[in-house]
Amino acid sequence: MRTPQDVERALAAPETLGLETRVAIRQAAEQLLEEMPHGSGRLVIDLTHTREVDSAGLGALMLIQRLAAERRLPVVLRNPSEELRFLLTLTKLYDLFIVDTSYD
Repeated sequence: MRTPQDVERALAAPETLGLETRVAIRQAAEQLLEEMPHGSGRLVIDLTHTREVDSAGLGALMLIQRLAAERRLPVVLRNPSEELRFLLTLTKLYDLFIVDTSYD
């Protein structure tokens, strides 16, 4: 029997998640999601080295979450900055993701 960890796919976000990097991260996430079985596993976006997120970057995360939801897969944000967590809370998007800060 497969567990979600067996089909976990990870993606490292760039240092600046914004207008110039939004397309690349969305395409990389979309490719990983296509490799995963429908309804089994999870996509992890590692934000450990991400220092800046603008509205375009937040939009990219939302598109990734929407694509994952279509496949019934959760999206984990690993080590988001305090600023990003605050932004997700302000925009009421926090609950759409699994936020993992255990690796801080």
